[in-house]
Amino acid sequence: MRTSSSVLLAAGGTAALMALGLGPAAAHVHVTPDTTGAGESALLTFDLSHGCEGSPTTALTFTLPDELTDATPTAHAGWDIKKVTEELAEPRTLPNGTQVSSRTSKIVYTAKEPLADGVRDTIVLSVDLPDAEDTTLAFPVLQSCEKGEADWSQIPADGQTDHDLDSPAPAVTITEADDDDDHTDSAGHGSDHGTAPERASAEDRNDDDDDAAEVAGYVGLGAGLLGLAAGVTALIRTRGRSKA
Repeated sequence: MRTSSSVLLAAGGTAALMALGLGPAAAHVHVTPDTTGAGESALLTFDLSHGCEGSPTTALTFTLPDELTDATPTAHAGWDIKKVTEELAEPRTLPNGTQVSSRTSKIVYTAKEPLADGVRDTIVLSVDLPDAEDTTLAFPVLQSCEKGEADWSQIPADGQTDHDLDSPAPAVTITEADDDDDHTDSAGHGSDHGTAPERASAEDRNDDDDDAAEVAGYVGLGAGLLGLAAGVTALIRTRGRSKA
C-alpha cells in the first residue's frame, strides 16, 4: 500500500508540474514598437492570444507611463475605445512649446464580442517617445475577462528580466535618436517609424521568445507524461507482485 500511495503521489505531482509549466508558456501580453528612437513618433503593437485561465477577454485597459501626456489609439472594428484623462499636479510644456494641464492616463478597449481564449488579436497605439535615451517605458495592461482578470503590471527589479516575473508589463526601452530625416509619420511630421528590416527584427525577437516558451512548455509536458507512465508501470508491477 505504501508503494502504491507513493506512485500515485508522484503521478499527481508530475501532473501539477505539467500544469505549472504550461501556464506561463501560453501567457503574456507583448509589445512590438516600430521604432524606439528618442524623440520619435512610434507605433506600439500589443498582441495577446489568451484569456484569463481560459475565459474570453472582454476589455483591455492600457495605462500610459508618466512620461507620456497622450497616445492615439488605432481604430479597431471589434473594439470600442475610450480615453481616460487625469489632471496634472503642475502644467507641462510639450516639445512644441504648448502647455498642458491634463494628460491621457489610460486607454480602454472594450470588445464588442468577447475575444475567445486561443484567438490572437492586436491593438496599436501611436505615441511620441520622450527625448530620454536608455529610459524604459512600461505600459501595464489590465485584461478583463468574462470570469476574472489578469493584471500585466509587474516591473522587473534590478537584475531581473520579464522571464523572472509572472505578470510582466509590456515595456519599451528608448534608444539613441535616428538621424535619418527621410521618414515621415502619418501627419508628415518627419518622424521615423523604422525600416522594414528593423520591424522584422523586432517581430522575429518577439516570435523567438514565444517559440522558446512554447518549446519549454512541450518539453515539460513530455517529461511529465514520461514520469506519469513510469509511475503507472511501477504501480502495475507492484500489484502483480502482491498478488503472486
